[in-house]
Amino acid sequence: GIAYAGEQQTVRVRDVKPLKEHRLLLAFTNGEERIFDCSPLLAYPAFKPLEDASTFNAVRAAYGTVCWPGDIDYCPDALYAQSQPAD
Repeated sequence: GIAYAGEQQTVRVRDVKPLKEHRLLLAFTNGEERIFDCSPLLAYPAFKPLEDASTFNAVRAAYGTVCWPGDIDYCPDALYAQSQPAD
């Protein structure tokens, strides 16, 4: 569509599925599906719990982004910018 001045063009996460190797299949509100690799996040203490497969696989879409148990989440703009289109 056409964007008007002042209109928010923010893309948010509508759905998420955990994949192997700490990747996520993200469905965005603009209809795109993209793959996000969480591996680089594991270097940061806040994301260390995601090394555990059961914790990682408990991911859910909420508030327009992805959330894990333990109040772990990630910026939806970054999810979009740092993900690749799903084939």
